Amino acid sequence: MALFREYDIRGIVGEELTEEVTERIGRAFATLGKEKGMKTVSVGRDGRPSSPALRDRLIRGLTTGGLNVLDIGICPTPVLYFSLFQLPVDGGVMITGSHNASEYNGLKLCVGKEALHGEEIQHVRKVMEAGRFSSGSGTVSSRPMIPDYLAYLKNSFASVRADRLHVVIDCGNGAAALVAKEAVELLGCRVTGLYCELDGRFPNHHPDPTVVENLQDLIKTVKKTGADVGIGYDGDADRIGAVDEKGNILWGDSLMVVYSRDILASRPGSTIISEVKASQGLYDDIQRHGGRPIMWKTGHSLIKAKMKAEAAVLAGEMSGHMFFADRYFGYDDAIYASCRLIEILAKTGKPLSSLIADLPATSVTPEIRVDCPDTIKFDLVKRVQARFVERTKARPVRLDAGPAIREVITIDGVRVVFDDGWGLIRASNTQPALVLRFEASSPERLASIRTLIESELEESRRAFAR
Repeated sequence: MALFREYDIRGIVGEELTEEVTERIGRAFATLGKEKGMKTVSVGRDGRPSSPALRDRLIRGLTTGGLNVLDIGICPTPVLYFSLFQLPVDGGVMITGSHNASEYNGLKLCVGKEALHGEEIQHVRKVMEAGRFSSGSGTVSSRPMIPDYLAYLKNSFASVRADRLHVVIDCGNGAAALVAKEAVELLGCRVTGLYCELDGRFPNHHPDPTVVENLQDLIKTVKKTGADVGIGYDGDADRIGAVDEKGNILWGDSLMVVYSRDILASRPGSTIISEVKASQGLYDDIQRHGGRPIMWKTGHSLIKAKMKAEAAVLAGEMSGHMFFADRYFGYDDAIYASCRLIEILAKTGKPLSSLIADLPATSVTPEIRVDCPDTIKFDLVKRVQARFVERTKARPVRLDAGPAIREVITIDGVRVVFDDGWGLIRASNTQPALVLRFEASSPERLASIRTLIESELEESRRAFAR
């Protein structure tokens, strides 16, 4: 089932994700949970119109399977993660469609303090399809968590004096609307809020801060008001988007530079993780400032698992997932990331644009999404990967008169590295699509790298069509 993806469960409500299926997922999760000795789980939901009915059926499945439920109500996904560290629970489930359109919804499953991913999610699917469930009569009680979360942030940033700063936030009518403005105001700054009314139909713009179109109102307001920074959130507030005082977008890898420099100043030698889509400049900058950079697979659950394995203090993705284990719990929380960004601006007294002004200039594309059926996308990428590995072994591959391929990275898809740039092809774990990105020392080199890699992709597509 396409519903069960690499690091969550997500689909169109009423078609892929029905109320009946949701209840059966609850039964399956409870069955696995009972095997692991779980007794109680927290359950949260976002503000989508479909979420209350899905919550009711999920809870029915969990309790019929023998688990007790603490219903923490409507909240951002990070508040559900927060509950895993603050409440006497053995896991949790968040009902959310994340950054997808309103007709979508989904489930993020956690055992202990960790989100399930990969084979663990497929195991839930197999139990659900087999229909051999545990039985019981779990209890349900309400336990709102937002007050506790805000109190934690207030204590964590009690020493920050950001009263000179003007911050614009765009909640996109998502779950951040319940928390973000109040959270940021705790640091003392003046806050202008956009779309801070909860509305799961997302009437103003799509809740995805990685799309330039969705940041236009934020950019305009920052410029118009002369604000110091603009911050946007996705639908469940686990991803952050940022705009500097000039209205320029800071993508995930640029934000990571800001965060990593701040942390490494007090914790030299620390391990910091990002993903295969991130700029080479980020990895070079981490190393230059005394850190240990690691490139890893895309996906919030995969990143969190790698952070734990490497004892990393910070991780981040191009999509805006930012994970702080420095002074925090290590999960992705866009509201907490907002507070850390404001803290840095208050501490340095410098404009946000100046904090990354010394990064080497490169030509870079945004994420490029190419439609590709789920049935072939992974095999197609594997074919491209194999062809580049083989070509590199056979002879140096050059672009015109430029440098040869230096390395082929196969951590997640294929990242072809040259001395003066790189290109990436990977299969999306959440959509029927391929994700491409390119970076080079000049527009000309960017075009050459892109031509080479896209030509290889096209050749592989033709091979699949034959």
